Amino acid sequence: FLPLSACSKDFDSTPVDGFDLSRYLGVWYEVARYNHSFEKGMDNTMAEYILQDDGKVFVLNTGWKDGKFKVAEGKAKYMDPSGESGALKVSFFWFFYSEYNVMIVDENYQISLVGSKSDNYLWILSRTPEPDPDLLKMVLDEAESRGYDTSKLIWVDQSRNIEALEEDTE
Repeated sequence: FLPLSACSKDFDSTPVDGFDLSRYLGVWYEVARYNHSFEKGMDNTMAEYILQDDGKVFVLNTGWKDGKFKVAEGKAKYMDPSGESGALKVSFFWFFYSEYNVMIVDENYQISLVGSKSDNYLWILSRTPEPDPDLLKMVLDEAESRGYDTSKLIWVDQSRNIEALEEDTE
C-alpha cells in the first residue's frame, strides 16, 4: 500500500490578502479552466459580479454550449468578515456554497487566478477575452508555483466575445 500522501499532489489555494471587492466587480472573461461537469463543452464563458444593496454579490455566468446561450445566476459572499481576503463562497443552487479563492489578482485588477479547496478547480479570468501575454505568464507561473498542473487547462474559445467587442467599437 502506498501512503495517502503519494496519491495526491500538494497545492496551495490560499487567497490573496488586500483584496478589494469593489475593484473585482464587473465583467471577467474565462480565459482558461480545468475541465469539470458544470462547464463541459462551454465556450465564450464570462462571469459578472454585481454588488447588491444588501452587500451580497450577484453572480451572472454566461456562455455558449451546442450553439445555445446559457445563463447561470448565483450569489457570492465573503468568508472573511474583514473583507480583506480573496476568500469568497459562491452558490448557484439553493444554500449550497463552494469555496471561491481569488489566489492572485494583478495590481490593476485585469487578470486573476481562482481556485478552491480542491485542486480539481482552477480558472484564469481576464477583463478582456485576450489577456496581456505578460500578465497571463505571471498567472500561469503562479499557478505552477502553487502546485497546479497547468497542462490540464482548457483554453476557452472567446471568438464570439472578441467579435462582439469589435462590433461595439465600430
